[in-house]
Amino acid sequence: MAATTSPEVLLDVLPYLRVLKDGTIDRLAGTEVAPPGLDPKTGVLSKDIVIFPKTGVSARLYRPNTAKPTHKLPLIIYFHGGAFCIASAGEPLYHTSLNNLVAEANTIGVSVNYRLAPEHPLPTAYEDCWAALNWVFNGGKGRDSWVKDHVDFERVFLVGDSAGANIAHHLALRIKPSDPDPKLKIAGIGMINPYFWGKEPIGGEVGDLVRKSMVDTWWNFVCPSEKGCDDPLINPFVGGSPGLEGLACDKILVLVAGKDILRDRGMLYYDELVKSKWGGRKELIETQGEDHVFHIFNPNCDKAKILIGNLGKFINQD
Repeated sequence: MAATTSPEVLLDVLPYLRVLKDGTIDRLAGTEVAPPGLDPKTGVLSKDIVIFPKTGVSARLYRPNTAKPTHKLPLIIYFHGGAFCIASAGEPLYHTSLNNLVAEANTIGVSVNYRLAPEHPLPTAYEDCWAALNWVFNGGKGRDSWVKDHVDFERVFLVGDSAGANIAHHLALRIKPSDPDPKLKIAGIGMINPYFWGKEPIGGEVGDLVRKSMVDTWWNFVCPSEKGCDDPLINPFVGGSPGLEGLACDKILVLVAGKDILRDRGMLYYDELVKSKWGGRKELIETQGEDHVFHIFNPNCDKAKILIGNLGKFINQD
């Protein structure tokens, strides 16, 4: 447990939140919400919809303002990051990033607003995103005109950063590629600085035990269990984890950042993907000199534009 900073604070989970002694969760980041609408810079239109009124799970939908129903577009189903405990689909930095990505790739976007820990402990986030994925292929086809009229359902991609990339991995393992008539069909996964971890340090983590301890704290807070940081939800290569050959998609792009404490986990994921029996197309791109999800915090820098461009190429390449 981290050191407390005041008599009212029970636990610090820095830099994200504090748990107060009365049980209140005091989030220190990711609480602002940008309104949907037309983004004049990118020409992307967005709107909010409630997918499941019972749970409150919602999504922010995006489409190019010039999109025509006669020309079907790829679909990005996006899962935001935030260590499973902060941020939302409407958070201003994510809203900007989705506008940029949808414009660059010329796609429809569904950014899922899943419920957060600790109020909704894991695996709630996974279940919310799985339900949203099923909604896209079932309910969304008939209930929302942006999905029904504009999406090419042969070109549906899961994309996420950090915790969102972790979610995308686990959803792709739930789909059964052997199903002769699959209800869900994923063309590919874009993993931006994926949030995978483990109890034993690897690579640069060995010499960076301060940040190693910080990430340990994040995971143990959102998923307290006897397995700790070797829970298969966060460590895909421990005993009991499903094999990568079960990933139900045709291609995967892994994006890592050179200064990111999670870099070596992303590199390991790609290496294990190459060694596995999964037969899809694999690609790894490293951005040198940048830290975790730098493109979210600095979307106008040249390297962020290159990252978004690489995602666009990945989505649109045959």
